[in-house]
Amino acid sequence: MDLQAVKELAQLMEDKALTELDVEIDGQHVVLKKEVQVVSAPAAPQISIPVPAALSTATPAAETPAEPAPQQAAPAAKDSVVDFNNITEIKSPMVGTAYLAPSPEEEPYVKVGDHVQKGQVLCIIEAMKLMNEFTSPQAGEIVDICVEDGQLVEYGQCLFKIV
Repeated sequence: MDLQAVKELAQLMEDKALTELDVEIDGQHVVLKKEVQVVSAPAAPQISIPVPAALSTATPAAETPAEPAPQQAAPAAKDSVVDFNNITEIKSPMVGTAYLAPSPEEEPYVKVGDHVQKGQVLCIIEAMKLMNEFTSPQAGEIVDICVEDGQLVEYGQCLFKIV
């Protein structure tokens, strides 16, 4: 599939106001997603800012910040927590880069086996040059960390598993 075909699919998404398109043509599979992020200002109405559509196979930037500084808490995503066999999957509320420690030289926020409290920072998700602290929606024990430090994460992707 050539670049022109991908551009035409992106234009089709725009024309039809689609947020996701999954296409297989001649054995080639392409997924296009357009994320919409809501930004609010004090005493101002909420504004939706569309983010350009991107292929799901996008690679993370080669450059990682030396010391990501948390600036704001990440909002809890709808359906961010799923219970299954007493294991709670904590899912990403946004697209971005996940950092498991405050900086590369420091210890990670949590490790497998750690007991966490509701509201405890689990990781930082960098989205649009903003560092968002991602906190635990419940108390429990970390049984699995499903991402690696510096990994690009998708909306709804499982980050941690807690019991």
